[in-house]
Amino acid sequence: MPLTQGRRSDTLLLDGLGIQPRYVLLGFPQNLWVEHVPGKLICGHVFGLLFNLLRHGASMKEQMDLCKLVELYGDDTNCRKALENLRWPEGILCPSCGSKKISRIVARNQFDCDSCRYQFSALSGTIFHDTHLPLHKWFLATYLLCESKKGMSALQMQRMLHTTYRTAWYLCHRIRTAMQETNQKPLGGTVEVDETYVGGKKRRWRAKSVKQVVIGIRQRNGDLRLIRAEDAKSATVQQIIKANVGSHVEVVMTDESAIYPWALNHMDSGKHKTVNHTRQYAHGDVHTNTVESAFSLLKRGIVGTWHKVDAKHLPAYLDEMCFRFNNRKNPYLFRDTLTKLVNTPNLEYKELTARVQEPAA
Repeated sequence: MPLTQGRRSDTLLLDGLGIQPRYVLLGFPQNLWVEHVPGKLICGHVFGLLFNLLRHGASMKEQMDLCKLVELYGDDTNCRKALENLRWPEGILCPSCGSKKISRIVARNQFDCDSCRYQFSALSGTIFHDTHLPLHKWFLATYLLCESKKGMSALQMQRMLHTTYRTAWYLCHRIRTAMQETNQKPLGGTVEVDETYVGGKKRRWRAKSVKQVVIGIRQRNGDLRLIRAEDAKSATVQQIIKANVGSHVEVVMTDESAIYPWALNHMDSGKHKTVNHTRQYAHGDVHTNTVESAFSLLKRGIVGTWHKVDAKHLPAYLDEMCFRFNNRKNPYLFRDTLTKLVNTPNLEYKELTARVQEPAA
């Protein structure tokens, strides 16, 4: 028997009880005093559902912690609703034609565009595209990578999320891809530049130690850039500095390595200050301790967390470290990372394993 048979269209018939939805909230205090117990239970249940929907809708505006994450996003329904709100804060738009005339296909968690008949979901065309992993595990993995100061290995993620190693590895790399920062502004003010080397030690069975060069540039009280370079020659370092340091820079501080006078010859010589590390670590406010502290964090991540980083994927780990470091004081880091996830194109597994990213030259 239909729920609305024999009743007005705005009246719901359930177990012989007539309840008009538009009067549920307005008449809720009066309904608490009705003598019919089932009526009170239904009104209270509907009110609770509406309250929870409002609560979940506003949760992304609060600072997130692990307990709150499990409470609010422990199922895929709430996760999907949160992704919809982050992807379309002004209302759902068709990604094909941009129309706002959308119909919801509830059974498949999809939308149908009334203008071009294109069918899509909140995950279509994003880093979540065609994923078989439950969304609440995506949320947990994103939170763990955001809050782990030295990163998290795929094996640790495998144990915590109860997945295969391949799934955990692929999941971490897709999140790292979304963490990559684009359209960065040139650094200015007081900038420190230094280089470090990442790779294995020289062994008896390996005649030559294969090291990867990482150039670090950090603005004091500002952002950090870690760039994998082809080598540590002056011409290479000069190109990296030109791409990341603006003309409005006040001073560039380095050690007394011979590569920097040539790498900075396009700048005013008065803007370049050096410190001799064979004698002292700092001379007043002239030092490179700020960028070296970032190198220390990177090395602790490689030695203590990841243990081994392939040279092909090293730029992805550098991007993750920079993103987390530059947003370390952001109370809404989890929400902002999810926003980047739903706005980043899909990365297929075959593309990830086949891609070879050339170092900066």
